[in-house]
Amino acid sequence: MKQRELGRTGIFVSEMCLGTMTFGTQTGAAEAHAQMDMALAHGVNFWDCAEMYPVNPLSKETQGDAERILGDWFERTGRRGEVVLATKHSGAGYKNVRDGAPISAQTIPEAVEGSLKRLKTDVIDLYQFHWPNRGSYMFRQNWTYDPSGQDRAETMAHMEDTLGALQREVARGTIRAFGLSNESAWGTCQWLAAAERVGGPRVASVQNEYSLLCRLYDTDMAEMSVNEDVGLLAFSPLAAGFLSGKYQGGQVPEASRMSLVPEMGGRKSARVLDAVAAYLAIAETHGLDPVQMALAWVLTRPFMGSSIFGATTLGQLEHALGAADVSLSKEVLRAIDAAHKLHPMPY
Repeated sequence: MKQRELGRTGIFVSEMCLGTMTFGTQTGAAEAHAQMDMALAHGVNFWDCAEMYPVNPLSKETQGDAERILGDWFERTGRRGEVVLATKHSGAGYKNVRDGAPISAQTIPEAVEGSLKRLKTDVIDLYQFHWPNRGSYMFRQNWTYDPSGQDRAETMAHMEDTLGALQREVARGTIRAFGLSNESAWGTCQWLAAAERVGGPRVASVQNEYSLLCRLYDTDMAEMSVNEDVGLLAFSPLAAGFLSGKYQGGQVPEASRMSLVPEMGGRKSARVLDAVAAYLAIAETHGLDPVQMALAWVLTRPFMGSSIFGATTLGQLEHALGAADVSLSKEVLRAIDAAHKLHPMPY
């Protein structure tokens, strides 16, 4: 498994990252532990979690269980030192964590301590803000996005205050690096400027959705990533499972995400199925597995830090891991570009 540097931190991570958002709901503890064993055996040393996980569904009763499952594995195996561990601080509006309080210098110590306790570790390698206090255009909010209500002075003060709190955690030894999620180019650049201005950890990564079906990152964010050494941690590189082809023809497999979340977070539409059909055809024409093609394509992007993929079963994980050995030809890449022009924003 290839390794890439996480920003300018000196921390190296596998180019594929184990996502854990289903651990505790769709994926039970025993299955999750088996996935962790398999991932590490294949060189996937980068694992991503969040204090709000698991999802599908989200609930107050299960909040934090994904971190607990990881913590139990670390305690049982003693292999914490072999893993680069990432987790996230939930932000404004998510009522199951701190009653939906926004991210602030006051909530950071409590959030860090909670994650450390559940993860049964002394340090979080990459601590991320799950979404900006000011809002985001991610998760299909790009269609109606309007930043005109933002208060710039308030945003700058928030960044400086929270960087101070993060630096205190760095000094305490509880976090090593800082990352963003669901962020914009402007927002990321402001975080970088604030770190230069007042100190605090420099942004190392941005975790945004990215796949053959969701390519919002390709322009301004791509330029920022390349010039500022802030790599993308791509979540949902299989477009919530659509790119496997399992939902074509109206199919809804038992225990799949669509069986639990019918609208797929706003991703479900006839246009999506048409786009998926185009990519399935490319894979078939070139003798490629569509899951592995989709994952391998993400890894070709010049701004990529690591691609976060999740699996509900051990078999799905083993299948996805095969993408690390797939090399896409120029013909395949050209066909993908052509399909993207025909289906540029399917959701």
